[in-house]
Amino acid sequence: MPTKVFVILFNARTENEGIHSLKIDDRDVVLMFEQEDDATRFAIMLEAQDLPPATVEAIDAEEIEEFCRSAGYETKFIEVGMLAVPPETNVETTDWQPETQNKKEPEIPDLDSIRRQLEGLL
Repeated sequence: MPTKVFVILFNARTENEGIHSLKIDDRDVVLMFEQEDDATRFAIMLEAQDLPPATVEAIDAEEIEEFCRSAGYETKFIEVGMLAVPPETNVETTDWQPETQNKKEPEIPDLDSIRRQLEGLL
């Protein structure tokens, strides 16, 4: 495993920062991507599912594994070439809340723009 991996964060670098995890049975699993492009593609797909915008962050692999162990999360390493796709449904409540400082009407995503971004990553 490389020394740096890419994870998906919400509200990055704020007091209300949250890491994206998947709920698999009764376990919380944090995805650690080997390649930034794969993490970015996954984050775009999350946003297309009406989740708040996410940030892809490079982080030391040992640091994120230690964080996950201490928080009771598991990790899954996503190698280059593995196609990770978000589940069709998302949890109703999260451990963090989207930032509410700039309360404005939610933007409707431009599907053509998202499609072009995804095609550009392929």
